[in-house]
Amino acid sequence: MHGHRPEEAFAPAMKVAFGEDKAIVIQDAMGGQPIQRWWKGWKSPEAEKPKQTGDLYDRLMGKVMPEIKGKTLNSVTFIWMQGERDAKMQWGEVYEASLNGLYDQLSRDLGRSDINFVIGRLSDFDLKNRRYPHWTMVRKIQVKLAESNPRFGWVNTDDLNDGVNRKGKKIQNDLHYSAEGYKILGKRFAESALKLIKQNPKSR
Repeated sequence: MHGHRPEEAFAPAMKVAFGEDKAIVIQDAMGGQPIQRWWKGWKSPEAEKPKQTGDLYDRLMGKVMPEIKGKTLNSVTFIWMQGERDAKMQWGEVYEASLNGLYDQLSRDLGRSDINFVIGRLSDFDLKNRRYPHWTMVRKIQVKLAESNPRFGWVNTDDLNDGVNRKGKKIQNDLHYSAEGYKILGKRFAESALKLIKQNPKSR
């Protein structure tokens, strides 16, 4: 998500759908990070817990809470694009529990049982699991989880990592997306989010 700029496509789509000042869009991203930096209950496949977990989640909530203070939210949608590091570190076995745990953690902290969840599936960068041994495992988990709940959805990114990147370099099946790919990603996130918001009326 570090290369995704909400103002390119996502935020404008939200403002068109709901009105200029009716949508709050908050991004917090850091590239190449494991999910343990968001989910506080994370443990390795060997059931070991690191000294620090959830620090990036706390940073995110430090942005969210002031923005929503005193406001009534008709809906909340959580957009998630992550998983590369967990695939590289071979932590795929605990990724499903981690994603579920993160969603539950957010639901508790916001006091809601109706949060929509949009997951960006890992791309086709390493389908043979040569460099990132759990790449396809994490991909499958993301889709499985997204299809397990009517409030969840996922977006395809397989066609977003070809072309020209933001530095003007040609890329093909790259770990990161092209400049145009990031814009398309924003559009797809918006489409998925709007679909979930419309089909899942408020039910706090």
